[in-house]
Amino acid sequence: MEQEKNIKKNLLKNTFINFLIFTIILLLFDIIIYNQVTTSLLKDVDEQLKNSEKIFSDGLRQEEREPREDRQIDRREDEVSPRIINIVRDENGKIQDTARLGNLADFSDDIKFDSSNLNNIYNLKINGIYNYRAINIKIDADGTTMYMQILMNIDAETNTMDNIANILILATVILILISIVVSYILSKRNIKPIIEMYNKQTEFVQNASHELRTPLTIIQAKQELLLKNPNEKIIDRSEDINLTLKETRRLTKMIKELMDLARADEGIYKIEKEDINIDNLINDVISPYKDLANLQNKQFNLDLNYKKTIKGNRNKLTELLIIILYNAIKYTAENDKIEIKTSVKDRKCLIEIVDTGIGVDEKDINYIFDRFYRADKARSKETGGTGQGLSIAQTIVKMHDGTIKAIKTEPKGLTIQIKI
Repeated sequence: MEQEKNIKKNLLKNTFINFLIFTIILLLFDIIIYNQVTTSLLKDVDEQLKNSEKIFSDGLRQEEREPREDRQIDRREDEVSPRIINIVRDENGKIQDTARLGNLADFSDDIKFDSSNLNNIYNLKINGIYNYRAINIKIDADGTTMYMQILMNIDAETNTMDNIANILILATVILILISIVVSYILSKRNIKPIIEMYNKQTEFVQNASHELRTPLTIIQAKQELLLKNPNEKIIDRSEDINLTLKETRRLTKMIKELMDLARADEGIYKIEKEDINIDNLINDVISPYKDLANLQNKQFNLDLNYKKTIKGNRNKLTELLIIILYNAIKYTAENDKIEIKTSVKDRKCLIEIVDTGIGVDEKDINYIFDRFYRADKARSKETGGTGQGLSIAQTIVKMHDGTIKAIKTEPKGLTIQIKI
């Protein structure tokens, strides 16, 4: 129950973190897009205002210098956009010619003006409806201070920006809702290996405790029997003593294997590699096992075709072959067949140990390299061992940057494939 609570807590925590990251990314994305669009839309407006500033200021100076009847019309004003309005103000900021305002004449009092804000482009809203970009300039004509306020309508640009903002808000809301689902799925997917690791760790502790308890129980029981009869001779209790020694050796072996696996997991198990002729190594290793197989009326065949060297550790590769061969002999019956083959595959050395023994059920074949794992039929406790042999074999193969897998052989048996 406590484990389920911790898993749910971590799941919710990871979901929230992922959701927060997605949301921040989306908001930053929206801000960047909106700013880029706004800058792009207003860039042309600002350029037109800057150009109009010079045109209108030159025209105003001309009006002040020449009588109206002698003044020549500055044709450059034709270049000004019809959306632009120029307002002339006196030194107190009062509008001098309302005729220039056109349709805005009725809202002249609503047109804000600040004489201290000069040569800076700013936004202006008139009557709470119309949107303008504006710039103020100061002109000294014949000792008289005057101001010109140039306005350009940006209702179209404002509507476009509002529409884009609404689209971005809608898209962001939809994507945030989607991100909640995606965050949950990703969190569940990320926490799955942790759950599996936790379950494996729990199973490992339970199995290790059971495996260690068995020899310790036997040793304790036999020692207690010896204490109950202190006057008996050793020869009378030799069977009990022998069993105690056997279980002690089994316990020592198990602890050594666990330490080797732990060092390998931590990455502190370093091996020195040399050039090894794998075919020759197999020939050297199998000699006693070949004799044992013959004594048990089991066929033992070799098909060695690699004929090259590999980089490896001789002692570890020898241990690997012994583990696989020991299992092959242990789980085959009289008249069964064991074959060792080597070849080149994918530019790697392929070693195959094929037997026609009792094999492994399909449901168990993916777990036989797990520590302390015993299949119901192929790896029953009656056959002995600590249940760590194939785990050690897998660790040795990983030390050599290789792969190992088990394949069910038809109609019966098992094939162990090793690529190095």
